[in-house]
Amino acid sequence: MAHSAFSQVAVVVPLNSDSSLRRSVLKAHNIRFRDKSWVSISPFDLKTKNVQSRNQCVVCMSVQQASKPKVAVSPLALEDAKEPPLNLYKPKEPYTATIVSVERLVGPKAPGETCHIVIDHGGNVPYWEGQSYGVIPPGENPKKPGTPHNVRLYSIASTRYGDSFDGRTASLCVRRAIYYDSDTGKEDPSKKGVCSNFLCDSKPGDKIKITGPSGKIMLLPEDDPKATHIMIGTGTGVAPFRGYLRRMFMESVPTFKFGGLAWLFLGVANTDSLLYDDEFSKYLQDYPGYFRYDRALSREQKNKSGGKMYVQDKIEEYSDEIFKLLDGGAHIYFCGLRGMMPGIQDTLKRVAEQRGESWEEKLSLLKKNKQWHVEVY
Repeated sequence: MAHSAFSQVAVVVPLNSDSSLRRSVLKAHNIRFRDKSWVSISPFDLKTKNVQSRNQCVVCMSVQQASKPKVAVSPLALEDAKEPPLNLYKPKEPYTATIVSVERLVGPKAPGETCHIVIDHGGNVPYWEGQSYGVIPPGENPKKPGTPHNVRLYSIASTRYGDSFDGRTASLCVRRAIYYDSDTGKEDPSKKGVCSNFLCDSKPGDKIKITGPSGKIMLLPEDDPKATHIMIGTGTGVAPFRGYLRRMFMESVPTFKFGGLAWLFLGVANTDSLLYDDEFSKYLQDYPGYFRYDRALSREQKNKSGGKMYVQDKIEEYSDEIFKLLDGGAHIYFCGLRGMMPGIQDTLKRVAEQRGESWEEKLSLLKKNKQWHVEVY
C-alpha cells in the first residue's frame, strides 16, 4: 500500500453552467491508492477513475486526501441548526439524488467488495455526522408485488459538507452482499443483496431514491472540544467514524476546534480489507497527540492466546487505558455487524471483574451519562 504526503487547497470549479462545486486540488504529481494512480496534469486538474466530460467536472475526493492545512468548507450556515435534521424525506416521498462516483475501496485479496459511493443531494437533504440515509433500490418488492422495495439504512461516511466540502454531497460505505450455496460453494445470484449490489453497480449520473436523514444515537457530541472519543468499528461500521475524523482533523470549521483525543479501533479480515487506511494514517502522522489508530486483522494477526485477532482482543489489550478514559468521561462508540457486540460485551465484563468492578453497574452509568453509543445492523 502506497502512502503519499501532499497538501491541498480549496477552489471553485464550474459544474455545467449553473452551479459550482468546491474541490480540493492536490499539490502532487503522482498519487497512488492501492493499485490505482492519478496523475495531475495542471494545478487545477485531478484525474480520478471516473471519466469526465469537457463540460461537466464531477468531483469525488479521493479517500486518501487528508492533509494540513485544513480545508475550507461551506456553507457555514450548516452549523447554525440547534437540532439535527430528521426524516426530511420519508419512504412514500423520497428524494431523488444523483450518483457522483463509485470507487472500490479494498484490494484484490480482500474477501468481498466494499465501495465508496458519493451521492449528490444538491444540498436538499442535510445531515449531521453520525446519521444515516435510507436507500430505496429500484424495482418492486417481491414479497409485495406492485410496491417498492423496503428502505435500507446506511451510515453516512462523510461530514455534513460531503467529500466536496460544499454541503451538496453525502458518501456511503457499502459492502456488496453476495451469498453462496452451501452445497456447491458457488455464488447464488438469486440471493444477492438487492440494494448493496444496486449501489456498487451504479454509474455516475444514475438516480437514487433516498430518505432521512435518521438517527441521533451516533451524533458526535461537540459541547466539549477536548473530550475523548473511542470508536470501535468492524468493516463498513467505520463509516460514521470517517465523518467524525474528517470533521476533527480535515475540515476548517470556525465553530468546532477539536483538541481532545480520538481513538479508532478498526476490525477487518486482512490488510487488503482496510477501509480509508491512508486517510487515517495521515491523521496519525499529522496529529499524533490527538489521534490513535489500532487495527485488528483477523486473518493476519494473532491475539495473546494464539487465536484470531478481533476488535475485542484489541480492547482487552488496552483495557486499563480505556477504562480510565471512560471513568474520565470519554465517549465510546460501536458500529458494525450486530454479531460484534456479544464478544465485546464479554470482554468488557471480564475486564471489569478483573478490576473489581461490576460491568452491569458501569454500563448503566455510561448509558445514564450518554457516553455509550451503539449502532449495529
